[in-house]
Amino acid sequence: MRIGELADKAGVSTRALRYYEEQGLLRSERTASGQRLYEESAADRVRLIQELYTAGLGSRLIVTLLPAIDARQVGPELLIRLLDERAQIEAKAAVLQDAGRRLDMLIHLARYPDAESCPTSLDQAVAQDSMSP
Repeated sequence: MRIGELADKAGVSTRALRYYEEQGLLRSERTASGQRLYEESAADRVRLIQELYTAGLGSRLIVTLLPAIDARQVGPELLIRLLDERAQIEAKAAVLQDAGRRLDMLIHLARYPDAESCPTSLDQAVAQDSMSP
């Protein structure tokens, strides 16, 4: 199938497909006139690539991971890299949760102003709120 057909079938842009090919994530054959041709299975491959990006993985790791997925064998070094990625995602999630608590406190203070107990920081307010019953 041609690049436009694949883009429609996989739900991505042709630009994304060209990028995937540049990064070594996707392969195509070329016609004599230089047009890209993809196998029918390419749509599934593109969806997998999209899922891996959504999981927070970068193209460098994905290009290493795809052959391991195809072989159904992730070696110890690759497993360590995946575990590191997971730890980084958990750390980012914790930072976002803290930011969310601060924002919740700011929203609460905006809805229920109390001049007597104005906190000196949102962190202080969050800490005080977590101690109250």
